[in-house]
Amino acid sequence: MAPGTQVVGERGTLEILSQLQGFEIPANAWERQVLARRIADYDPKVLDQLCLTGAVGWGRLSPHPATLEDSAAGKRRVIPTSVAPITFFVREESDWMTPHHPGTEQPEARGLSHGARQVMEFLRHRGASFFADIVRGTGKLKAEIETALWELVAAGLVTADGFDNLRSLIDPKRRAGQGSGRSARPRHSSGRWSLLFTDQAVERSKAVEATCWILLKRYGVVFRDVLVRETNLPKWRELQIAFRRLEDRGEVRGGRFVSRFLGEQFALSVAVESLRATRKMPLTGEIITLSAADPLNLVGILVPGERVPAISGNTIMFRDGVAVPSENFVSSKTGAAATGG
Repeated sequence: MAPGTQVVGERGTLEILSQLQGFEIPANAWERQVLARRIADYDPKVLDQLCLTGAVGWGRLSPHPATLEDSAAGKRRVIPTSVAPITFFVREESDWMTPHHPGTEQPEARGLSHGARQVMEFLRHRGASFFADIVRGTGKLKAEIETALWELVAAGLVTADGFDNLRSLIDPKRRAGQGSGRSARPRHSSGRWSLLFTDQAVERSKAVEATCWILLKRYGVVFRDVLVRETNLPKWRELQIAFRRLEDRGEVRGGRFVSRFLGEQFALSVAVESLRATRKMPLTGEIITLSAADPLNLVGILVPGERVPAISGNTIMFRDGVAVPSENFVSSKTGAAATGG
C-alpha cells in the first residue's frame, strides 16, 4: 500500500488475491478500500475476468451465527447486507479451505427466509443457474430473488461465476435499474449462481500446511497474536505443529523475530531480511491511510494504540508505520500550515 509498491494488471491482481485469500472483509469494501489501494489503475473488469475464467472464487466461508442455531428455537435471522463478510480464494491453492468451510452439501435452512430456502433448494437440484432461470424456475418476482440471493450470500451458502453478480446486489442503483445511455450497466450480471462448497477430500495435515503458507504469504512473520482477526483457521496448536514441520524441512525459519510477544514465531527468510532493512530506514513522515476493515488494521493487536473497530466506514492513518489518531493528524497538519512548516 506504500506509494510506488502497487502492482498492476491481471497478474498483479491475482498476486494480491493470493495474499489476502481467506481473510473476510465487508463485501462493499473489497474493491474500493482494499484492492484499489494495492493495485495501480484498478479495473473491476480484471477481477471479473479472473472469476469468470475460474481462476478465483469468492464467498463467505465462516458460518453465519444464525445458521448454527436450531431453526425452531433460534431467534437470529440472516439479514441481507452489503457489509456481509466475504473472501476470495485462488482455486489452484484452495486446499486450505477444506478443514474450515462449514460445507453446504446438505445445508439446513436455519435463520433463512422462505424465499431464500426456495432458491437454495432450486440451486441444489438444478445446479448453477442464471438469474433469469432462477426467477422462471421458482415463479417469484425479480426483487424477491435478489433479496433471497443476497441473504444466501450473507449466510455463506451461495457464490457466483463472476464478482459482478455480487455488485449487482450491493449497488442500490443497479438494483433499482437506474442509469441511462451507453454507460448504463445491466441490472443483473450474466454470471451463474451456485451453492458454495468444496467437494474435494484433502488430507487434514496437507490442508493445515497449506493454511500455514497462506499466512506466511500474508504476514511474512506468523505468531499467535497476529491471527486475532482471522476467522477461517484451524486451532493454533495444529498450525504450530505444521509450522514446526516446515521449519524442520528448512522451508521456513523459526525464532523470535518480533519482540514483546510470547510464544513461537515462524517467518519467511525474505520477511526477516525486510524487517532488518526497515529498522535502518530513515523516517520520512510518510502517511498511509487505510480502511479499518483492511487486514493491515492491527492497531491495538501488534501496533500500539487503541483498537479501531474493523468496519469499512472507519479509517486508520500511519505515519512512518506508527498509528496516528485521525484527530491528531488533522490538528498537526493545521498547525504545520499555520507556522509555514
